[in-house]
Amino acid sequence: MYIVSTPIGNLEDISLRALRVLREAQLIAAEDTRRTRKLLQAYEINTPLTSLYEQNESRKSGALITKILAGADLAYVSDAGTPGISDPGYLLIQEALAKGIRLVAIPGACAALAALSISGLPTDKFIFYGFLPAKAGKRQHFLQSLEKETKTMVFYESPLRLMATLQDLMATLGNRKIVVIRELTKLYEEILRGAVDEILEALAGRVVKGEITLVLAGRGETEVPDPVEDIHRLLARDEDSALSKRDLIREISLTLGVPRNLVYREVMKKTR
Repeated sequence: MYIVSTPIGNLEDISLRALRVLREAQLIAAEDTRRTRKLLQAYEINTPLTSLYEQNESRKSGALITKILAGADLAYVSDAGTPGISDPGYLLIQEALAKGIRLVAIPGACAALAALSISGLPTDKFIFYGFLPAKAGKRQHFLQSLEKETKTMVFYESPLRLMATLQDLMATLGNRKIVVIRELTKLYEEILRGAVDEILEALAGRVVKGEITLVLAGRGETEVPDPVEDIHRLLARDEDSALSKRDLIREISLTLGVPRNLVYREVMKKTR
């Protein structure tokens, strides 16, 4: 069984080996046959297609395993990118391994790695979390658990939840550096780099569409036991600054990587 990576947008992002395997296989299992058919038509590949997606994977994997055991070579592709990476495929792979079937990886595109490579954030250590929880409470709780994570973090997100997620990031992890990449490799590719509050401002009032990948800076390796002390230190340093209260809060939040509401609270204490 071949696990074949396919383009995440631009159809040219497919390897010669992947094309050969898709041509030579007896059957292609695809997360969405309509989407995969467009790829196959672009390269004049006529291999038969069958569907295998999240809702039918447990029911249909057995029949595909039977075909492989009978001598067929199967190529599995997801909608885009590498199967199994925030995509179906895990159950099929587990069943194949249980039956002693040889698995062959056909490497290629992966949105998480592509986004990381152009983010400008540290790439020596990173962690991929896939899609964040859709419900606000669960998402906020999950993000709070990442407070001390020092590695660069990569997430996928729905455009419908992007603004809420950025607001949650700001509230739970502070005003960190972030890269928001939309429609990676596609015609309307867009890359936004900056602090979380800057991205929120840039996207305010916009209707965001397309596939979203987020790359977020980890916490600095030097832990700050009590950020309030550092807030007070910076407030004292900038006591005679010409900055407005709003700009001062933003600057301290960005400098320390702490939530703006924490800085705001300490500023208000000082000005009472």
